[in-house]
Amino acid sequence: MATNGKTVIIKIKRQDNPSSKPYWEEFELPYRPGMNVTSSLMDIAANPVTRDGKKTTPVTYDSNCLEEVCGSCAMLINGRARMACSALIDNLEQPIRLEPFSKFPVVRDLVTELSEFLAKLKKVKPWLIHPNQPPLAQGEFLQTPAQVDRYKQYSMCINCTLCYAACPVVGLDPIFVGPAALALAQRYNMDSRDQGSDDRIAVLAHPDGIWGCTFVGECTRVCPKHVDPAGAIQQYKLTAVLEWIKSFVMPKGADAK
Repeated sequence: MATNGKTVIIKIKRQDNPSSKPYWEEFELPYRPGMNVTSSLMDIAANPVTRDGKKTTPVTYDSNCLEEVCGSCAMLINGRARMACSALIDNLEQPIRLEPFSKFPVVRDLVTELSEFLAKLKKVKPWLIHPNQPPLAQGEFLQTPAQVDRYKQYSMCINCTLCYAACPVVGLDPIFVGPAALALAQRYNMDSRDQGSDDRIAVLAHPDGIWGCTFVGECTRVCPKHVDPAGAIQQYKLTAVLEWIKSFVMPKGADAK
């Protein structure tokens, strides 16, 4: 139910298909307490009529959990990469502008194609690599709370791609692996159960891997789960430099103490 005749004005950048030109449509909705961007898009879908009374098609967008867990409703909201489900109308300046991420191909309206991101994610092998099965009597590789704490922060990534939308390097260098993939690689490198860091080094230490990051830090600022991709990348840079120095200082084949 609307409150005291108050309304919400939303401008949406739309695109009918990947090859068509984008255009803007403006909608005016009755205000309700607790509205967020996702609920507003639901209202538009239920009654797709523009602010000037023109009937139109429902806006296409992705949404699932509505609790900032699945990462599917990521978009530009007033020019900032955000999750639509946690973007409250009361906290947004009107008219509210909704746009798809410009660094991914548009499928339709606010939906973008993420196959390029998924390919980069696959490159860093974000899964446990271990040559042996856990002992049968044990049934699993156990970890202490301290071992889990080493990588837990980086494991919170929900693959929402907000960090890619905010990263200036992704816009300049499409080959750059990107913050989320690099942070997830570090997550598994820091896992005591994993033995696959050597398999990831070729991707991570490549000029388009960690060294492509200029440490602007926008990826960390926009991350809804406080993963800190910039911190993960800088931490791996330090590790890579120390390993490089060690290779010169230590005799070949010697073990570090």
